[in-house]
Amino acid sequence: MSTPNSDGPSTRVPARQAPVRRLRRPERREQILDAATRAFAHAGYTKTGLDDVAAEANLTRAMLYRHFDSKADLYRAVLDRACTRLGEATGTDDFDDEAIPALLRAAAAEPDGFKLLFRYAAREDEFRDLTDSLTSTSRETAHRNLARFIPAGPWLDWAARVIPALTIEAVIAWLDAGQPDPEQAADRIGRAVHAVIAAASPTP
Repeated sequence: MSTPNSDGPSTRVPARQAPVRRLRRPERREQILDAATRAFAHAGYTKTGLDDVAAEANLTRAMLYRHFDSKADLYRAVLDRACTRLGEATGTDDFDDEAIPALLRAAAAEPDGFKLLFRYAAREDEFRDLTDSLTSTSRETAHRNLARFIPAGPWLDWAARVIPALTIEAVIAWLDAGQPDPEQAADRIGRAVHAVIAAASPTP
């Protein structure tokens, strides 16, 4: 819009912009974690800088430092949140018919977080404590559940190591393949798991 100017040509009055809604601190933190998850999943921890995260979140670098002390602090927060959400989605420590479908649903809901947790973080020595803890817990849970089907001994120990690793890699490969046949994916992965159980069981 223009208004007359007594000294000469008209001057333009800037249009009013809609006010930017200020997010509460917890909301802003979640926004940053969402953006950081995407950024880290795209380029990895080493190649992703705080400027990349700030650009993804459409914020300034200074804004990130109001919530996180460093890139490492931010990355660990991303991993911790992914781990918490995975636990909430999968729930039980028992292996039953719902275990693999629940894992697939969790991975499909947050594929970037799932891959960061199980693929990328394991490559970073600084965060191996978290991934080692996940691996140890998975093996202990598998060992306890598989003991119902496989006699105690080295083959039970073998299966308790193979099945968690196989299941996670199968889910990641499923994500990478574009999540094919979601209604059948759990059954297909379940067949691979049962094949390991059969291989570890005593020969009749």
